[in-house]
Amino acid sequence: MLELTRKRPAGWVAIWAFCLATVGVWAQSQPSQQEIPDAPSASRPVQPFPSTPPAAKPVPPASGEASPQPAPAAPSGQEEEAPAPRPPLNIQTVPEGGATPAASNAQDELYKMIVKVNQVVVPVMVKDDTGRLVAGLLPKDFSIYEDGVKQKMNFFTSDPFALSAAVIFDLGMPDSAVQKVNQTFPALEGAFSQFDEVSIYTYSSTFSRVSDSAAVGKQLTATLNTLKSASGRNNGPPVTSGPLSSQGPIVNGVPVDSPVVPVVTPAKEAHVLNDAILAAAQDLGKRDRTRRKIIFVISDGREFGSKASYSDVLKVLLTNGIIVYGVAAEGSAIPLYNKLERLHLPRFGYSNILPKYTNATGGWLYTEFSRSAIEDTYARALSDARNQYTLGYVTRATASTSYRQIEVRVDRPGCDRAERPCVSVYAKDGYYPLPLTR
Repeated sequence: MLELTRKRPAGWVAIWAFCLATVGVWAQSQPSQQEIPDAPSASRPVQPFPSTPPAAKPVPPASGEASPQPAPAAPSGQEEEAPAPRPPLNIQTVPEGGATPAASNAQDELYKMIVKVNQVVVPVMVKDDTGRLVAGLLPKDFSIYEDGVKQKMNFFTSDPFALSAAVIFDLGMPDSAVQKVNQTFPALEGAFSQFDEVSIYTYSSTFSRVSDSAAVGKQLTATLNTLKSASGRNNGPPVTSGPLSSQGPIVNGVPVDSPVVPVVTPAKEAHVLNDAILAAAQDLGKRDRTRRKIIFVISDGREFGSKASYSDVLKVLLTNGIIVYGVAAEGSAIPLYNKLERLHLPRFGYSNILPKYTNATGGWLYTEFSRSAIEDTYARALSDARNQYTLGYVTRATASTSYRQIEVRVDRPGCDRAERPCVSVYAKDGYYPLPLTR
């Protein structure tokens, strides 16, 4: 009895050892599973995913292909080198327009075409013996010459053009003449069309831009209404003696402060017409080239004291294709006096410089004395400027400061050119082949 009791523990130990060995063999035969982090919890932080991805299973090679050789194992005692860390990003901004332009594609360059053409445009006004415009002329009726060489026309039209006009008022005339002109402003505004644009200038001893170029409308009306209050110079000769002069008190014809009677010479008044035309021409040069550009001057034509010379101003006018029209007012409208006062005396300025500007640019000078005649002139002048023949040709002249003379001829059947031409042609006398500003 005692012997049986002692053998029982040894049997149970053998049974438990057999069970544990069986469980270990079964666990080793099962495939290892990847660690999966727990779901996020409000009480625990989020567990990171494992940094090392699971090893990919080898793909068996296809038939006929050699099985890939395994990479040689690293020698014992040496660890595999870790990849170098990435350099930090260095992002910098550049100012607008400073970035390197992208390389142009050859396909884009295939359609790029650069052509340099020296096109000369010549507006031409043709009038008959009565001063009316001659209509119905054809390209074959015109011949155009540059420096005496006949040119081949490549452009011709008789269509009217919209105007870019600069109107210049002379406030250096006597006040009676200025007030006469002020009363004609409604007729001047009515002579423009709704497609025109107008800027206003005034001058006397200095010039002023009253309004910039704007379409005909309320702004032009407001500007002209403001100018109605402008006045001219004092009527009559300057006071050089007597109690109203600046000589001081005089007793028996002798000044109290000095025994010598001083000779007072009145200062010559400045009339900066050249400066005013130059300012208007520079502004018109920036306007659209599809418009006809004109300067309309209402003045007695006197010029003295300008910083700009006539030749300099004319160069700007011809370069930008600007035509000058003028309305000779006051004394310059008198027929006989109008011819005598065109003389130029050195250091005394021009008594009437408007004819020189109008003749050189292909414009016209209207001599009107009364208010009603001036009002009628506005419609005729702007109609002449708008309705002209426009000729064009290509010149080989390069950009330079040399002057190119232009002559336009009109052939009329049945007219004897030697005795009396049937028509009168008005065009600019020439041009300067300078590069355009815009």
